[in-house]
Amino acid sequence: MTTFLRPLAAAALAALLVACASAPQAPPHTAVINLVALNDFHGNLEPSTFTYTSARARRETTAQAGGIATLGAALQAWRKDDSELLLVGAGDLVGASPSISAMWADEPAIGALDLLGLRVSALGNHEFDLGRAELLRQQKGGCVSPRADKACQFAPNYGGARFHYLAANVIDMVTRKPIVPAYQIETAHGVRVAFIGAVLKDTAALSLPSSVSGLEFTDEANAINALLPDLRKQGVGVFVVLIHQGGRTTDYFDQPGCDHLTGPIVDVVKRLDPAIRLVVSGHSHKGYLCQVDGRVVTQAETAGHVLSRIRLTVDTADNRVRAISASNEVMLAGRYPADPALDAYLARARARSTAALARPVGRLAVPAVPLGKDDVDESPLGDLVADAMLQAGTPFGAQLAFMNLGGMRQDLEAGHDGRVTLGQVQTVLPFVNTVVVMNLTGAQIATLLEQQWQGGDGDKHMLLQVSDGFSYQWNPNLPAGSRVVPGSVTLHGVPLEPDSPYRVATNNFLAEGGDAFPVFTSGRSRADTGIYLSDAVAAYLTHRDQLNKPAGSKQSQGRIQRAPQP
Repeated sequence: MTTFLRPLAAAALAALLVACASAPQAPPHTAVINLVALNDFHGNLEPSTFTYTSARARRETTAQAGGIATLGAALQAWRKDDSELLLVGAGDLVGASPSISAMWADEPAIGALDLLGLRVSALGNHEFDLGRAELLRQQKGGCVSPRADKACQFAPNYGGARFHYLAANVIDMVTRKPIVPAYQIETAHGVRVAFIGAVLKDTAALSLPSSVSGLEFTDEANAINALLPDLRKQGVGVFVVLIHQGGRTTDYFDQPGCDHLTGPIVDVVKRLDPAIRLVVSGHSHKGYLCQVDGRVVTQAETAGHVLSRIRLTVDTADNRVRAISASNEVMLAGRYPADPALDAYLARARARSTAALARPVGRLAVPAVPLGKDDVDESPLGDLVADAMLQAGTPFGAQLAFMNLGGMRQDLEAGHDGRVTLGQVQTVLPFVNTVVVMNLTGAQIATLLEQQWQGGDGDKHMLLQVSDGFSYQWNPNLPAGSRVVPGSVTLHGVPLEPDSPYRVATNNFLAEGGDAFPVFTSGRSRADTGIYLSDAVAAYLTHRDQLNKPAGSKQSQGRIQRAPQP
């Protein structure tokens, strides 16, 4: 019997040696940390249209991508390969959200991110849309909210996010301390990883002044670097920056090792401590997998269309990152088996929202009113929204209205019956803005128009859309500060008088100087109508429909004109 077993044992040993020789072996004293990153989710619980060109196919593709069910399925599959995978974010998880989330104070989005297993995220500028108190409520829970009609309505008790917001550079001016933790240490495969959060230092210029009152947004790189001595004392050697600041590149969104990244993120990255090897970015809504001074800098598009999968190889002997690889993967439905928990959650959110959002508000004169491209002077949708603001402000004496392009997120589309629903209006206008009316003199209005090219973005393009009856000309060849053609600014064909007051309607974001328009803060006899902008547009569409004159056009109305060039 013994002699019979010896050949079998020898054969088994030989087979085992062959298997060991052929199987890939991890280098000694190393650990692999798998991260998945998302940014600028903006409460997109459902899939939405994503047009992209990949490095592999090199042709434009349009598909429905994202949505929590799709993200949940992917993460469920990836966690089967690594149960210690860490999901992290780079800000703007909420705010400017579709109605299915916004109508419930973005609590459904927070709950969905919890179900996805998000651990930490940087703050984004949109987390400040409704101020510090609402931000902290979303983190900690409770029902006391500036959106009292929306908070704790999705569920009777809102317990707050289970993931943690991070920001090293958002400082309370009184306590001189960060308003949320600057970092969080997570452990995976025995390695302690410090995730450090930051938001762009220009957040105040993108927010309502009242929303960021008492807060200081400091230099991103300086705030991050200042943390490393303390983290090293805690024995941490692996550092990952999650930052809501971004850039752009001519490379494909999924092309590894791109080296053409430009924008504010580049300067931040170049000034970071050399020990920081990975930066997960956001804000610019662009996908990239770039190298900057030997560091990997990623971003995953927006709205959950893409997830970044990042692999850190860590030398556990000296506690340092030895290698980083990253990929950007489009989140297409059906690629992975469904996650029942996320499917059920989405079904519940849809059911709770459908009845309210499906209410028709009026017909459009065209199938869709386009927002237009970034380089347009006047947007057809901007015309419609400005006219709606003027109608809402008329009982308060409004004579003209201004709307910012950035406050509108997509085309306004009618259904097959030509009607627009409340949900479609709220998707186009996701910000919780109200209509404000104030007095500005003709001279102030002229200055306001010039500020369109003098704001925080340098030579920024047109941001203000104007209402019916107001018009002007501008000359792009003249220097900033003197581009409006003298005598061309008119109201119902009559030139504005510099010293005469005019009653102006706008949204409360602009009224407080948002988008770098400080003239609005000088307006006198101010009145916040309390009318939400989305409600104003819905009422305008209803009114025009009742007059049998549906609103909307495919073309702009010629209110903003470029001066004839020689």
